[in-house]
Amino acid sequence: MTTSVTSNSGASSSSASSAPAAGSTAAQTQDKFLNLLVAQLKNQDPLNPMDNAQVTSQLAQINTVDGIEKLNTTLQTLLGSYSTSQAMQASSLVGHNVVTAGNTMDLADGGAVAGFELDGAADQVNVTVTAPNGQIVHQATLKDMASGMHTFMWDGTNDAGVAAAAGRYTFAVKAVAANQAVAASPMTISRVDSVSNGASGTMLNTATGSVAWGQVKQVM
Repeated sequence: MTTSVTSNSGASSSSASSAPAAGSTAAQTQDKFLNLLVAQLKNQDPLNPMDNAQVTSQLAQINTVDGIEKLNTTLQTLLGSYSTSQAMQASSLVGHNVVTAGNTMDLADGGAVAGFELDGAADQVNVTVTAPNGQIVHQATLKDMASGMHTFMWDGTNDAGVAAAAGRYTFAVKAVAANQAVAASPMTISRVDSVSNGASGTMLNTATGSVAWGQVKQVM
């Protein structure tokens, strides 16, 4: 089993038709408010007229509401543009391997690759590979590992030296430094086959499942 340190220790038509509806709603709200304000001014008590500050405050309130609606419309437009841009950027990852949180590794063609992330330097890291039936098939110890992201490769042979069957395996990682546990997070490495953009945002579709764009730890 070999390891390598990774240097990162570290629907347009529908929206167009809905926009005028939103604008007309805001305009109708303003008209209703102004009609009510005019009626209030006409029917006010001459001996106790409305204070100028009160009128100004009410006008400011309707302007604030109108401003918020316009801001929301602008934000929705920006979010739509951002989502499209993100999907285009993500499409460049098709065919590349990405590192995401997970504890699975696919054995094929006599080899499998996975990774882990250490919160601190470790004297040794113990990797345990388990078959789908729950049986431990391989264990290895990696020495003197720095903090950050690492990858390792399994040649597909079990501890008896026999080639394991191709398929999906799970693995666990435990790290220690001076007999003290070091936080270690297993990482799945999988190839991006396609990209989709939906209600959940930009998703990368890989052999091990779909992962969100924001879940990618590293691109290989």
